Amino acid sequence: MDKAVALTDPAPNALDAFWMPFTANKAFKAHPRLLARAEGMFYWTPEGAPILDGTAGLWCVNAGHGRAEITAAIQAQAATMDFAPVFNLAHPLAFTAASKLALMFPATLDHVFFTNSGSEAVDTALKIALAYQKAIGQGTRTRLIGRERGYHGVGFGGISVGGIVNNRRAFGSLGGVDHLRHTHLPDNAFSIGQPAHGADLADDLERMVALHGAETIAAVIVEPLAGSTGVLVPPQGYLQRLREIATRHGILLIFDEVITAFGRLGAATAADHFGVTPDLIACAKGLTNAAVPMGAVVAASHVHAAIVDDGPAGIELFHGYTYSAHPLAAAAAVATLDLYVAEGLFARAASLAPHFAAAAHSLRGKPHVVDIRSLGLVAGIELASRDGAPGARATELFHRAFDTGLLVRVTGDIVALSPPLIVSEAQIDEIFGRIGEILEQLT
Repeated sequence: MDKAVALTDPAPNALDAFWMPFTANKAFKAHPRLLARAEGMFYWTPEGAPILDGTAGLWCVNAGHGRAEITAAIQAQAATMDFAPVFNLAHPLAFTAASKLALMFPATLDHVFFTNSGSEAVDTALKIALAYQKAIGQGTRTRLIGRERGYHGVGFGGISVGGIVNNRRAFGSLGGVDHLRHTHLPDNAFSIGQPAHGADLADDLERMVALHGAETIAAVIVEPLAGSTGVLVPPQGYLQRLREIATRHGILLIFDEVITAFGRLGAATAADHFGVTPDLIACAKGLTNAAVPMGAVVAASHVHAAIVDDGPAGIELFHGYTYSAHPLAAAAAVATLDLYVAEGLFARAASLAPHFAAAAHSLRGKPHVVDIRSLGLVAGIELASRDGAPGARATELFHRAFDTGLLVRVTGDIVALSPPLIVSEAQIDEIFGRIGEILEQLT
């Protein structure tokens, strides 16, 4: 058969062609679980079964699904202008989106470089850090410091500073990278909010300075709260200490807020929540409520000034993407940011956080639960692994939950919850109540 003809008439729900990301493809296609529609707090399967969304899609649909205001903005922009280049040209919404975003972030972070994803935002932030050090005459500062159990996307920069071994094992990583120890300590098990122990782990940055020399280190990047590796909440005082050490040694501090920005912790950013201002913030996900892919790096004024204002004439940063500040994404971002403000969703998340934490920690004592961690509207429930089958118990819980109408996320044997900020207290109780029931059934 002519392939062109076949492409015009695929079989319903044909599965072979799509190579799925971060998925056991053979296992999924043997027993597919599909989503066909979404609105508010719910997805629906093609068969019409409702699925309560306990994960905001993939940490990203913060305002809930199918928001009419965002849809209308995208439709209007698509009808007006589908695309505009931003290499030596621009369109008005790019500036509007950047201005609204900068106003939402800490006051000293006031310049926005748009990307198309969190991975691109991280790689962009790393490049900006290197460009800044060169611009201020510190060109020997090329080393980048990440952290164990950190996830910073899948670009080569992100997997290099990231601390997930499987993300690097197949592809290698960039040279000139080192890692702080992670902050997940056994003494902090079942902490509610920030754990008490581990602020001294920030002193690892001092060890890196002693090992490599401060004059070689450009930046350190951390997730204020690590999401994809199991909801690792920073110890009390840890981020403050990291900020002080980085400042003292002329090292830029980058926060990867792809997950935590836009209300997840009850504030616009984790930087605001923790009271620690980095030099660069990478964000994405909730920026457009996931309606159109978009990411951004929000840079401090001194970083932008060194590269752009004080730089030579011509292109100051040799970096960018065809779809940076895409008109449809910019329209979605403007509508989304306006929606967050109009509905007070960040304050709403903060008000729900105590109820969410109590519901999460009500699972303490359930079968297989070895730790629970929570902050804001995010929680991690760590399960004991089955002998010789790490991840299998949480995966079974994930499947059972979906098949009974609940979407959760699992990473290894950790169940992660991060519902849309529109979640009700009754839905919070339903999410954790259903997980509790499934835990009682697991072997």
